[in-house]
Amino acid sequence: MHPPTEGYWGLVREERRGQAVDGSHVRPPEVDDTTVEALGELSKALETIHRVRGHLYSAHQLVGGADLTLDRVVKLLREAGHDEVADRVEHELLGRNVLPGRWTFQIVEEFDDGYYAAFQEIERDAREKLAGGRRHIYEAEMKERRRTHGMPGHEATP
Repeated sequence: MHPPTEGYWGLVREERRGQAVDGSHVRPPEVDDTTVEALGELSKALETIHRVRGHLYSAHQLVGGADLTLDRVVKLLREAGHDEVADRVEHELLGRNVLPGRWTFQIVEEFDDGYYAAFQEIERDAREKLAGGRRHIYEAEMKERRRTHGMPGHEATP
């Protein structure tokens, strides 16, 4: 039996170590606590990168919406007789790159095809090599330790 480990989710209770809520989350017998914890941390990091990706898409949509709003800004400025300001908005801001040579769709594509794809592939490869491809072993074991057996709302599976 391995000693309890501490980490992101706190101290592991000895009596239910290695047990999971269902067969698809059972720890392979050769996988130790430290490996399960490391894979859990890697999964946590990947989940953070998923959130980053969502924020990039939000920025992409917000910048695009703001750029489209500039069409109305230019029209209203011209109607109000402010051609010099309208010209500046139209020529210097409307359609401008947010980074050198890039609109936000290009930034999102580069992120998706580069860092995001690499992160996903490395996390998947680590799971395959170290845990038979099983996902969320740490969380499944934590659920088993923390749930109250026999209580409504604490079922192991649906």
